[in-house]
Amino acid sequence: MARTAILDIDGTLVDTNYQHAVAWYRAFRQNEIVLPVWRIHRHIGMGGDQLISALTDDETEDEKGDEIRAAEKALYMAMIEEVEPMDGARDLIARLKDAGWSVVLASSAKEDEVEHYLDLLDARELADDWTTSADVEATKPAPDLVQAAIDKAGAGPDDAVMLGDTPWDCEAAGRAGVETVTLMTGGFSEQELREAGAVAVFESIPDLLDGIADTPLA
Repeated sequence: MARTAILDIDGTLVDTNYQHAVAWYRAFRQNEIVLPVWRIHRHIGMGGDQLISALTDDETEDEKGDEIRAAEKALYMAMIEEVEPMDGARDLIARLKDAGWSVVLASSAKEDEVEHYLDLLDARELADDWTTSADVEATKPAPDLVQAAIDKAGAGPDDAVMLGDTPWDCEAAGRAGVETVTLMTGGFSEQELREAGAVAVFESIPDLLDGIADTPLA
């Protein structure tokens, strides 16, 4: 059985984290909640079903959660045409495939967002499979997304490696029993990523490609 590379999409393969941070800021503000953007950024990578209560409280989630999420979705989609692939993203997928890996692209975004990213990456015929929000009950840091990717590959956790860009990726993968290699493209430091459980940290995809022989993705 081929080993499985689970590649996070948002912030790892496509440059979306800061657009999401601004969209969440505006969505909260539309609901009369003003939060510093830096605090919101610290939670990007956590799923929207958990982010609101993490940034505010359970009462806000109960009273306004659905409305804030709907606003964020619309605000982000208004910016999605600004999103670009990370340098080297498609090359990474191709290199892993050439090396015999099964590649699953991992996202808990809605299907229309994931479809947009697949087009940006020109990855439909390259990746073995991908996930969307329909595949998970709870988002990161819950392990559902990583487990869904493992299931799609027909693999086990010992045969999989996660590539992500946030501590939430590391936590989700760790809870699924999967090692994580990380990039600093999400705006988190090497120390933060290592403390979250990353076994290797690179500044960017080109840096990872240069040093991939020394990682679990070798």
